[in-house]
Order: sequence, then structure tokens, then C-alpha cells
Amino acid sequence: MTKFHSIRDQLLDRLESMAAGEQFPPERQLAEALGISRMTLRRAIDELVAKGVVRRRHGAGVFALGPKLDQPLAASSFTEDMLARGMRPGSRVLSFDVTKAGAHIGRRLHIVETAEVITILRLRLADEEPLALEELHIPSALVPGLCAEDLENSSFYELLRSRFGIALNHSVQTIEPTLLDADEAQVLGVPEQSPALLFERTSRGAEDIPFEFVRSVYRGDRYKIRTELTLPDQQLAAASQSKAARSAVEQPLGGLS
Repeated sequence: MTKFHSIRDQLLDRLESMAAGEQFPPERQLAEALGISRMTLRRAIDELVAKGVVRRRHGAGVFALGPKLDQPLAASSFTEDMLARGMRPGSRVLSFDVTKAGAHIGRRLHIVETAEVITILRLRLADEEPLALEELHIPSALVPGLCAEDLENSSFYELLRSRFGIALNHSVQTIEPTLLDADEAQVLGVPEQSPALLFERTSRGAEDIPFEFVRSVYRGDRYKIRTELTLPDQQLAAASQSKAARSAVEQPLGGLS
């Protein structure tokens, strides 16, 4: 391991005990504590910035971002995910409009182009930190009386269940890397062209009827995707072994009284 990598790892160790938003010591003080030049320290911090574990604020210093939030590939709401992590979920409605679906949204929701849809832009937060921008499209006919206030700091799926009798059956979702444009970056509080994850999801309820199309961008420095992979052959072998074990337990041994 080179000296540079050793310094980087020491900084990562230091981050383990730092809270999100906590500031690193001043550059001169930290370089002296580590026994390195300020140039070497800057290079190590540059790598931590690229890894998305710290953020530089011009004229203010370097701040810990905390661990990235891992997103399991499962049908769950943002609110449920944040609560499961012990974080306080939040939402701010940035715009709420009723418009015609148009061709693209109409195809996603299986409605005619002239049908009315509600389009909502929300900022999603965890412990007051901006994490994602969500653009939500819902057929107006499914949610009569829905207003912007209904979606402030509440779970949309819970609202659908309790007020409109719509329960999530299944969703189809795509995920791809993207870069934040100027408007997205400003709202999320990160530099323009920062890496992000783009989620597009169509959700269906009873009788396989689509009730939402969502386009969300999540900060790449705060989010990562987690999947669990099982090899088909191993899965079948495990099932066969489990079945054989059950048979052995259920089958009495001959010759014993």
C-alpha cells in the first residue's frame, strides 16, 4: 500500500466516527496531524469527493456526507424505506398541475392523449436532507379531490390505499445513470452535472390498471442500488436438499421398536 492510499484509508477511518454534515478539521491542522503535505491531503480528499463520501463547500471546508443509502430492488415507498433506516422522511411539493396526458404519458398510463392527468413535482428528503426529485403523473379520474397539501410529508401509496382504495399490485421500473441539469442540481443542493440515478416506474393496481408513472432522479453521491443474486442451479439444489431432509425426518427408520 502506498503512502497516499494509507492516508486515504486513515481519512475513511475518521469518517466512520463522523456524523453526516460534520466538518473536517482545517486543512493545515489536518495535514499536520497526519504528518503529510497539504498537497497530498488535497489529493486524498479529491478521491473522497469522487467517491461521494465528503463534499467540499467553497470557502467553508470539507464535510462528511455519511454512508450512502442502499436501495433494495423491491416494491416499497420512499417513506417506508426511510422509516426502516430510522430516518425522518419528508416531502415538499414544488408544483401541482392538471394537464392533458399527451402521447408519452398516455402510453405509460394506458389512457388517451386528451385525458386529464395530475402532474406533481416533489422534493424528497431524509432528515431534512434533499435526496431526490420526483415527477409523478396520475390519471385525474382515479384521485378526485386530490390536492397539493395531501402530498406534503406523507406517503402517496398510503394515501391511495386509505382514501381512494387503490392498492399497489406490481410495478415495472428501469434504472439508469444520468447527470443532473442546472435546475435539478440547484434544488438538490449539488453542483450541475453531478452524477445521479434515474428511476422510471409504472405502477399497477387491481385488474392490472396503471395508476401512476413516476420519473425520479436520486443523488448519486447519496444513493446506491443493492440486489441479491441467486444462481438458478444453486437455488434448485437447495430446494432439492430441503425436500430430501424433510422426507428423511418424516420416514420412520425400519427395525426399531
